[in-house]
Amino acid sequence: MSAVERRGITYEEARAEQEAMMNAKRLGRPEEFGDAFAFMCSAQAGFISGQSLQLDGGSYPGVF
Repeated sequence: MSAVERRGITYEEARAEQEAMMNAKRLGRPEEFGDAFAFMCSAQAGFISGQSLQLDGGSYPGVF
C-alpha cells in the first residue's frame, strides 16, 4: 500500500515529502542512474572493485 492510499494524500504531496527528506531536495533523474552505470561499466572504472555506490541524493544519513 502506498503513502497515497495509506494516508489519503495526493501523489504530488507524497513526492514532495519524499524529496524534502533528501539532502538533494529532489529525486534522481533516470539519466543520472544511467550515467553512473555507464561509468561503472567503462574502461575508466577498470581499477574499481568492491565498492558501494550511493545513488540516493544524500538520503542515507550514514554517508557524508
